[in-house]
Amino acid sequence: MSASGGPSLARRLVQLYGGLVLYGVSAGLQLRAGLGLAPWDVLSQGVAGRTGLSIGTVSILIGALVLLLWVPLRQRPGLGTVSNVLVIGLALDATLTLAPAPGSLWVRVPLLVLSIVLGAVATGLYITPRFGPGPRDGLMTGLHRRTGRSVRLVRTCIEVVVLATGFALGGSVGAGTVLYAVGIGPLSQFFLRAFALPERPERHRPEDRPEDPEGPREPRDTAVPVASPAVTAREVPDLV
Repeated sequence: MSASGGPSLARRLVQLYGGLVLYGVSAGLQLRAGLGLAPWDVLSQGVAGRTGLSIGTVSILIGALVLLLWVPLRQRPGLGTVSNVLVIGLALDATLTLAPAPGSLWVRVPLLVLSIVLGAVATGLYITPRFGPGPRDGLMTGLHRRTGRSVRLVRTCIEVVVLATGFALGGSVGAGTVLYAVGIGPLSQFFLRAFALPERPERHRPEDRPEDPEGPREPRDTAVPVASPAVTAREVPDLV
């Protein structure tokens, strides 16, 4: 905790980079499960198969291209935005190097479930410090602001186009894709609340307190929570 009572910069950075690494690991494990990928990973896998590049490298390049789309949308990247582009792709390739592909379906199914849960944990970790959205989330919110369409509609349209393009290029679509689509929202919502950083208290000055006609009482905590630079439990929106 910082001297002001809010989350320290060190803690926020640990959450950011720990979450990004874990997200790359979860994506690698889902790929190793071989039962279908998340939409953007389907696209990365399809492009990787056509170009001969590693899927992590393709993920970085796609992230950079999406970031360029922020310019006409007047979105401003942060530390978390740039880190998202680089760290997830590197962690994804490292996971694929270290983790062998299981042969048995009895191993692949639990591995798929584990990867989706880890992805939700990672989402809670790297979003709550508020160092800026990832490039894909920024594209979604930017289009939402420019078009006036709902976030749900914009997100659905983007992911359908991405998924269809990735599938056409040879990316893996399957039961894992459906399970990811169904499960990632509620799980991420849970972990966003679980990893919400503590609020920074603001104490009233003694002279600001109303006089008590019954005279002084026992001391009590007068801390009043206010918004901190990081996401707090009350600020976490419902995912759609």
